[in-house]
Amino acid sequence: MRTTLNIDDEILNRLKEMANNSKKPFRQVVNEALSVGIGQLERPCSTPYSLRQASLGGPRAGINIHKALSLSDELENEAVITRLELRK
Repeated sequence: MRTTLNIDDEILNRLKEMANNSKKPFRQVVNEALSVGIGQLERPCSTPYSLRQASLGGPRAGINIHKALSLSDELENEAVITRLELRK
């Protein structure tokens, strides 16, 4: 069947290069490319994307995770004290 298509210049150049490299007629390369593209569009994604869970381990000994804010305050205070001591 004969039809008219508007093909982007970049794609047209790639198709012409493929035809030239493979020594196949341009028409055949275009039909093969369309066939592969249609096949990929028709196939649904095989599996949905998912991440595996990874254990980060438990809390260190002596750290109560229920008091995270107070731990954060302590660490911040230590960092401020260290910076102040370095200025002396």
